[in-house]
Amino acid sequence: MPAAKMSPGEAEFVDRVGLFMEQLGAPRTMGRIWGWLMICDPPQQSLTELAATLGVSKASVSTVIRPMQEGGLVERIPTATRQHHYRLTPGGFTQVMRVQLARMRTGVGVAEFGLSVVGEDRLEQRAHLEDLRDFCEFSAGDAGDELMRRWQEYRAKKRSER
Repeated sequence: MPAAKMSPGEAEFVDRVGLFMEQLGAPRTMGRIWGWLMICDPPQQSLTELAATLGVSKASVSTVIRPMQEGGLVERIPTATRQHHYRLTPGGFTQVMRVQLARMRTGVGVAEFGLSVVGEDRLEQRAHLEDLRDFCEFSAGDAGDELMRRWQEYRAKKRSER
């Protein structure tokens, strides 16, 4: 299938999503893939189609789409061909947030280790490590659960208003 041609508005949208994701610490290409998958027709695209449409290498798309799939942002769908096709996972960004909040648990252990390394007399350094530990505990615990609950309520309300 030939590469889709983006309109100027679609291209600008895709680039804006790329910049947005870059601000969040992700590769710009990841954001561009995500942006295109939000608006493309058909809603599933092969690696070859993504690369051609976005003007990047297939290797770049393959490298970036793997963590998107692992994080729950996109899913690979079965096809009759050997080519892998991808589409957005329903509620994918919500799943990404769930994964990120769960990963905050790792920060607790990192900070605890740091506290075991620095001496008791290094008060300023211990304060930094305690802040990291406490924030990670807070984010991975009830606060993260509450955030996700409130998001689901907000989203349900917005959808019912349409």
